[in-house]
Amino acid sequence: MAPTSKADEKATADAAAWMFNVVTSVGIIIVNKALMATYGFSFATTLTGLHFVTTTLMTVVLRWLGYVQTSHLPFPELLKFVIFANFSIVGMNVSLMWNSVGFYQIAKLSMIPVSCLLEVMLDKIRYSRDTKLSIAVVLLGVGVCTVTDVSVNARGFIAAFIAVWSTSMQQYYVHFLQRKYSLSSFNLLGHTAPAQAASLLLLGPFLDYWLTNKRVDSYNYSMVSVMFIILSCTIAVGTNLSQFICIGRFTAVSFQVLGHMKTILVLMMGFFFFGKEGLNLHVVLGMVIAVVGMIWYGNASAKPGGKERRSHSLPTTRQQKQSSLLESTEVDGKV
Repeated sequence: MAPTSKADEKATADAAAWMFNVVTSVGIIIVNKALMATYGFSFATTLTGLHFVTTTLMTVVLRWLGYVQTSHLPFPELLKFVIFANFSIVGMNVSLMWNSVGFYQIAKLSMIPVSCLLEVMLDKIRYSRDTKLSIAVVLLGVGVCTVTDVSVNARGFIAAFIAVWSTSMQQYYVHFLQRKYSLSSFNLLGHTAPAQAASLLLLGPFLDYWLTNKRVDSYNYSMVSVMFIILSCTIAVGTNLSQFICIGRFTAVSFQVLGHMKTILVLMMGFFFFGKEGLNLHVVLGMVIAVVGMIWYGNASAKPGGKERRSHSLPTTRQQKQSSLLESTEVDGKV
């Protein structure tokens, strides 16, 4: 009974973490779309910096209340993470500007094979045949849903390449840092959010001016637009936290595979809110294929030997050190 109850508790916690990420991610997409399309606030990088300012305030309050324990993250590790994360944000914005929507979606789909390659090379992880096939089905389904016109140019390809690899590295690094330094999602956010907030607020206005030819300080702020900015920042706290929780509980690959469910939900919500214009037979077919692939991935990765299998080539002393760190963390939590 004990193993079964623990498995049930883990499954429930995994589902809750995933739903938390889905709800906050879809919510922030809707709010940001209204903010940018309706109220003309097109300063995406600056807005992301404000998101991390709000997230930093959340971690400070939680630390003051005692919910976040003191932890250590070496500065070189923090610097590498911030570089990957900021290149990801800037690369995605520039890629969307320089590429067609179709090629932008293809670039986003390529993050799954890149994340797989990183885990195979850096973590010595192997995937079963069924797991590989299920990932291919997910990519096919989401591609059918979202990829329309595809055109590419040299600078657009470079921007997409930087965006894909930096995003994949950033997501891999979240899982890596949590494992290596026994950091909770709150602790890791407490280290990374202030650095990202400072760097993006310094870089954001210049980058946004370059992309839009508009200055953030000359924007005509109104009561409604400010309320939408505050709402976007509030939801972003949950989005940032849930991303760290999900990657920590799963892996970067699983996060990417399941993440495409958010794409399908956004398409469905667009259909309900804006009518049948964006919904046709090939989009519905793509949704069905993608959902089948996600269900298949869940079943295939849950089988013995089907999910990412970690190599046993790590030194025993390192494993013992990690085990002792985890045990000490559990003891601290109980105290």
